[in-house]
Amino acid sequence: MTPSPTTLSRSIALEGASNFRDLGGYQGLDGRSVRWRQLFRSDHLAKLSQQDLQTLGGMGVVSSADFRGVQESAQLAYAWPGLERHALVVEPSVVQRSQAILQAGRQLTEADTVGLMQDTYRSFVVEYAPRFAQLFQMLLAGQGPLVFHCTAGKDRTGWAAALLLTALGVDEQTVMQDYLLTNALYRRPDAGLWDADPAVLDVLWRVQESYLAAATELVHKEFGGMQAYLSQAMGLDAAARQRLAELYLEG
Repeated sequence: MTPSPTTLSRSIALEGASNFRDLGGYQGLDGRSVRWRQLFRSDHLAKLSQQDLQTLGGMGVVSSADFRGVQESAQLAYAWPGLERHALVVEPSVVQRSQAILQAGRQLTEADTVGLMQDTYRSFVVEYAPRFAQLFQMLLAGQGPLVFHCTAGKDRTGWAAALLLTALGVDEQTVMQDYLLTNALYRRPDAGLWDADPAVLDVLWRVQESYLAAATELVHKEFGGMQAYLSQAMGLDAAARQRLAELYLEG
């Protein structure tokens, strides 16, 4: 019997991660729902407890796709038994560019930071498209149940989730609702990022509709729409889309 949204929680309570959640239950192609307990998104997994690992094992999670940059992964490394980690490196350019502004003696404003975040999302579309395409290759190979994540599980992970849900036929409004769930779930680290204005930190540690919109607008400009982008940049032809639906949609 297939679990239902009434018996399963989308947000998975873990001691060492705050933004771990299931993408199951959303309505996709032909009214078919995304399978529960197959596709997960999260913040980083370096601080999972033994209880957390038992929880993941109980859900059958065997693979992780880690979108963190090289330095991020080294600082918060993990190698958990039973969880095969795949490095799909997307460097966090917003951090580097923010630091460059501060080192130049300029004050980082809220407007500056929003612009940096939007530029970061635009970089996902073309510059880092091969990394996100690798996630689809893993999924098509049936390497699941699988969790994909970055550091906070909101930007690189948010774009990956938007692409995946769109590929499974989930509507745009629902994709955005899933994206914005981060603002209710993610626990910021105790240490602040530099000595920044609280409004700037809100921009950095939360998500806004305009961030995801910056990426999708570029997709429409450069590719003519999300379906063409999924085909051309993610390598999802008709056969791959059918395979994805067979694996991750009910029915």
